[in-house]
Amino acid sequence: MQDVLWVLSHISVTDVIDILLVSLVFYLLFSLAQGTQAVQLLRGMVLVILVAFLASQVLPFPGFSWLIENALTPLLIAIPVIFQPELRRALERLGRTGRLLVRVQQEEEIERVIDEVARAAHRLSSQRHGALIVLERETGLQEFVETGITLNADVKAELLRTIFHPNTALHDKAVIIREGKVVAASAMLPATQNPQYGGLGTRHRAAIGLTEESDALVVVVSEETGIISVAYNGRIVRRLDVNRLRNVLLAFFQHRLGGRGWTKRI
Repeated sequence: MQDVLWVLSHISVTDVIDILLVSLVFYLLFSLAQGTQAVQLLRGMVLVILVAFLASQVLPFPGFSWLIENALTPLLIAIPVIFQPELRRALERLGRTGRLLVRVQQEEEIERVIDEVARAAHRLSSQRHGALIVLERETGLQEFVETGITLNADVKAELLRTIFHPNTALHDKAVIIREGKVVAASAMLPATQNPQYGGLGTRHRAAIGLTEESDALVVVVSEETGIISVAYNGRIVRRLDVNRLRNVLLAFFQHRLGGRGWTKRI
């Protein structure tokens, strides 16, 4: 009993953490092999290694101890070969987890951007400040970005409201958003030549013109009426309130959001 108390009195916090880490490694190994034919082999190998190691430390046989110590390295090299299918499965799981994390981050970023755009459009509409906000999707818009002023700033409702204030130098033309960034302001967009939209203003025809050439979404706020519209695929949907605007934008990004729907309101 005294020997046990003596051993316990000499155990430090570092020793406890070390034991827990080793236990965690063995737990993960057995979890990985669970449900496969390798689980029995893994248990057998662990048992043999523990028995051999303890025997080499307790028994006064230098030759046996030397053999055990020098056999551990080749055994560690052999383990990845023996458990190759299980290791491959673990790496595949890790890869799927990484993709899931990336997708979640993308979902959160897209929702954030759409929230900021919807908030900005709502305030600009109430103030009758015209706006033209482009959301790039799969088709690159670099040629249009180069016609404007490079910003590369985070998408914020306050920034968009400032850009489209009538007294600023950048309020005319379009803002282009790419991957959560306002990459350019005062960008020139091609106006549609479709006679069906001949009666619309310059901003609306520019929004439709861009969507005729790309898969971008373009939010338009009318300077005269404050009406909010969304252009896509050469068409335009008008008279949107802030919640309908957000739902429309989210619907078009569903393929990047894993096909899920959102009902969050601003």
